[in-house]
Amino acid sequence: MHRFFIPKPYKQEMQITGRDAHHIMDVLRMGVGDQLQVVADDGISFLGEITAVSTNTVTVSAKEILRETHEPDVSISLLQGLAKGEKMELIIQKAVEIGVAEIFPLAMDHSVVVLDRSKAGKKTERWQKIAEAAAKQSKRDVIPAVHEVMKLPQVLQEEKWDLLVIAYESENRISLKEVLQAHKNAKSIGVIIGPEGGLSNEEVKAAQEAGGVAVSLGRRILRTETAGLVAATAILYETDNLGI
Repeated sequence: MHRFFIPKPYKQEMQITGRDAHHIMDVLRMGVGDQLQVVADDGISFLGEITAVSTNTVTVSAKEILRETHEPDVSISLLQGLAKGEKMELIIQKAVEIGVAEIFPLAMDHSVVVLDRSKAGKKTERWQKIAEAAAKQSKRDVIPAVHEVMKLPQVLQEEKWDLLVIAYESENRISLKEVLQAHKNAKSIGVIIGPEGGLSNEEVKAAQEAGGVAVSLGRRILRTETAGLVAATAILYETDNLGI
């Protein structure tokens, strides 16, 4: 069943507008009497029935509150070094599908991609739309935030996690699994992934000084567009949040 997000608190009757209303009426060809799933911005999701349609608005009446959550009980923040071309879009889309809670695109020392302020703003807008589409497709209960492009030190200064791991290709002693098992009570986990050029020594040092632990993701070197997805999946599996 199709799922839509409404940026307003839950009410018995709610309106879907804009692009989503167009999609419902003109693409899905849905009308009065059809049912869909709706998520309000206070986290309440419900089964709704379309009661009215107009040019730009679809009115939905709540028929049943949906109690089952699709969210993991561990919050994963992906601190992702900017990747070339369409790789960032792929990373964001798949990270949202997997269950990542938020994404921090990072301009790092070895980033091949360099964005000025105006381009970075437009990119962030596009990435957020990709996150929204992925959240709808995967039936998430929230739309994960894609933050503005920042430098790693800024994020480390402003954000805190129960556990911060650094996926570092030079680390061959400590595994991600080992660290997760030693931090079983961690409910918020940050994951730092370098860009194509990898993490600089200075970035690794800064992350470690902020409490980060350098870990290995296995015996093979992973591309930047693979590493974050593997790490997030491993975290969800180790914390029993994959459901498989």
